Amino acid sequence: MGANVIVRRLNVIGGTGRQVTTNNEGNFAATNLEQGLYSIFVTAAAYVSPPRDRDTPAPVYRPGDSVKFELIRGGVITGTVTNAENEPVVSIRVSALMIRDASGNASKGLLQALGIASTDDRGVYRMYGLVPGTYIVQVGGPGLGGSGTSMPYDLDGPTYAPSSTRDDAMEITVASGQESTIDVRYRAEPGHVVSGSVKNLGETPSNVSLVPANGGWMTSTNTFQRPGDRGFAFYGVADGVYDVLAQQSTNVPGGPPEISFSDGRRITVKGADVSGIELVTKPLGSITGVLALQPSTATECAGKRRPVLSEIMLTAQRNSLPEETVPLPLRRTAAFAAPDKDGAITFRNLVGGQYAIIPRFFARYWYLQSITHTTVGAASAKTALSNQKIDVAKNWINVKSGDRVTGLTVTLAEGAGSVRGSLVLRENSKPAANINVIFVPAEREKADDVLRYFAFEVGPDQTFNADNLPPGRYWITTHPRLPRDTPGNNLRLPDGSQQRIRLRLMAEASNFVIELKPCQNITDYKLRDVSQ
Repeated sequence: MGANVIVRRLNVIGGTGRQVTTNNEGNFAATNLEQGLYSIFVTAAAYVSPPRDRDTPAPVYRPGDSVKFELIRGGVITGTVTNAENEPVVSIRVSALMIRDASGNASKGLLQALGIASTDDRGVYRMYGLVPGTYIVQVGGPGLGGSGTSMPYDLDGPTYAPSSTRDDAMEITVASGQESTIDVRYRAEPGHVVSGSVKNLGETPSNVSLVPANGGWMTSTNTFQRPGDRGFAFYGVADGVYDVLAQQSTNVPGGPPEISFSDGRRITVKGADVSGIELVTKPLGSITGVLALQPSTATECAGKRRPVLSEIMLTAQRNSLPEETVPLPLRRTAAFAAPDKDGAITFRNLVGGQYAIIPRFFARYWYLQSITHTTVGAASAKTALSNQKIDVAKNWINVKSGDRVTGLTVTLAEGAGSVRGSLVLRENSKPAANINVIFVPAEREKADDVLRYFAFEVGPDQTFNADNLPPGRYWITTHPRLPRDTPGNNLRLPDGSQQRIRLRLMAEASNFVIELKPCQNITDYKLRDVSQ
């Protein structure tokens, strides 16, 4: 009752959201929406959405969908802030910063959830509507995303509960509807100043970030250097080792802004200010190409729904190497793109690294046939330009800062089949949670085709839906769920070759074979669970 619902169109530059409110029964309707993909956000005072499995892609919706959202009561952190004389500290900013989610997964330096409040005349603060997870409580300092003196104590170094530096901060577990009382003795330690200048590209402002060099979590501290300014400065910086880097955005007609970054400049703050930092911004990379649709000539596929370009989203997934150490603002794992009316696709603002291309589309009888990248070879005195076609499903695309990579082709083909079924449990065994149904190619000539490997989740009722399968023969087996963010575990990424080999051998040994003809739907398939 009275919850705010925001329905926002995806794949549209500068699109605004539609806001509606639920009625007394909790129902809502967003009408007259254009065809396309949408995200939905639901908010209500003191309530939060249940924590989502971060391995699962965020849901998207299409006009005509009927959806149900369940909110849970958020947690509460409250307490009193006092000084060394045990007197209340009034009007000081207090922040609760999530460092692990409810499943125990570390934030990896990225902000997942937070709460912000300030103390009253008794030194009491209260933050409610917190997402379940593990938090630390920060008091004082420049605050989230800025510097300067917008509140008292902004020039101080932050104090962490109970009266600590960041390294010794208390960890607080927050559960749904639970209230925790955390009192803080404020240290009142003066912070330091970090200053320097940015050499900009063009005449747009630069956003400068200060982040911890050890990859740990902290409040994102930012400031600006505007055209004509002599430089930038951060205030209230505690002792520690940091990376400083600058970001600049340039508007592009009809598209997202192009972003430039400087290299990170590592500094050590120890009992004194740091000045004279010089940063130079340079553009990030891009990948351009086309989305192609390959219809089928099979009579079984006649009249089937084609993919709609406005309902397609593509992700450029960055390979985050375990040994990689990059500053937080450059720790971007993905970029998104959508085809235009002609099928052209552009990924902008790519941090240097290796990328895989992952399309997401809504057309039951179509499948991802291929992802290729055509490179142009260098000319010589004896040879003309030579083109080389690379299978991007098996090989990462390498992008460096400033690269303009062209020649990407993503092909969707008609003829996909589907399998609906359920698991048959062993005698006296209980249903297992977090299970995948694995499809691997049974044809020897397809064993090396990355796009013929699939992992589908099994629901709590032990049923599964396997869609967008290319026609052909498959071995099927079950396996504990594969965490998608663990290197080598994703069957459909280039670094998953060893996992593909292992699961193919397991599936072959299980000897459950199924053959799909073009546009065939198999229902009520029974599969024995061999995962236990």
